[in-house]
Amino acid sequence: MAFSPKRALRFSNLRLENWRNFVRVDVAMQGRAFLVGPNAAGKSNFLDSLRFLHDLARDGGGLQESVTRRGGVSKVRCLAARRNSNVTIAVTIADEISLEEWDYSISFSQDKQRRLHLKREIVKRDGIVVLDRPDDDREDPERLRETHLEQVNVNRQFRAVAEHFRSVQYLHLVPQLVREPERFLGKGSDPFGSDFLEQVARTPERTRGSRLRRIGEALKIAIPQLSELQFSRDDVGRPRLRGRYEHWRRQGAWQSEEQFPDGTLRLLALLWVILDGSGPLLLEEPEQSLHPDVVRFLPSMFANMQRRTGRQVILSSHSADLLRDEGIGLDEVLLLNPTAEGTRVEVATTVSQARELLQGGVPLPDIVLPHTRPRSIQQLALFGD
Repeated sequence: MAFSPKRALRFSNLRLENWRNFVRVDVAMQGRAFLVGPNAAGKSNFLDSLRFLHDLARDGGGLQESVTRRGGVSKVRCLAARRNSNVTIAVTIADEISLEEWDYSISFSQDKQRRLHLKREIVKRDGIVVLDRPDDDREDPERLRETHLEQVNVNRQFRAVAEHFRSVQYLHLVPQLVREPERFLGKGSDPFGSDFLEQVARTPERTRGSRLRRIGEALKIAIPQLSELQFSRDDVGRPRLRGRYEHWRRQGAWQSEEQFPDGTLRLLALLWVILDGSGPLLLEEPEQSLHPDVVRFLPSMFANMQRRTGRQVILSSHSADLLRDEGIGLDEVLLLNPTAEGTRVEVATTVSQARELLQGGVPLPDIVLPHTRPRSIQQLALFGD
């Protein structure tokens, strides 16, 4: 029997104004979204707008902390902003089971003393306004330094929105941080991997064992020499992952995560995070360090995950191998195009003759990637002459 998720919330639309690279963005998103564009186009900043919403709602987060950790309003405001310089992030959240829709929008700026100032916060449920600020906040300006989203005593009517934002997960693992567990400072889930082993260790033993068995079976396919994957602790109690590699000795040889190649650690962490949550999953270039034949099957793996859980995945990529999956639709690809007036974002369906080319057998990467290629890129070959 096919698994039917109880709830399948996802971001169905994102609107940005004056956020980092983007003067204005208004784009629809599917259950999978593939962000492609040249270097410095803003792929990471696009993902960071959704991470910002997560930070607003998470424990210990909130508006002040979320903006401060990004360097303040002046650092997140687009350099191409004009007269209306408010920073705005607005999303539509769709429930594919109940067909219910939520809209959340936040706008903020800073006053003459460079203090953060909430300009607008709006929540709608199926088009009906649930919250529209500021209202009586003007009587107490300090209230405009916080969102209602982050306050559990006032977000009861739209707590589903806060819970969805909190469920967002982001991963951009740096293998060296996994290999050096002493870098872990106890600050919570680090998307760059400094506490990845701690996250594995905190998982209940039965769940952890089940996940590692499934991951081990998948790794055997990608890494034929790897025959077993285990969790353990060293002599001082630090969490470790170890794998047994087959060779001419009957028992093989055990290696810890300190000896795992970058690609093995990245794939292991990717498989773990897929099994670890149900909210939107944000990934930065998951193809890094992986063999092209492994990369080619990542979209199918994400599709299988979605059929089981309904989980949304939004990722950035430069990989033609990843985009070669025939199951990827034009409406799942978002093209980022930098201009002097900020980066434009458009769905690949807007590319001239894209549908005709795809139906004619032209591979998707050959249709979309030329639109992300820097002009005069061939001149790089002259460097060093």
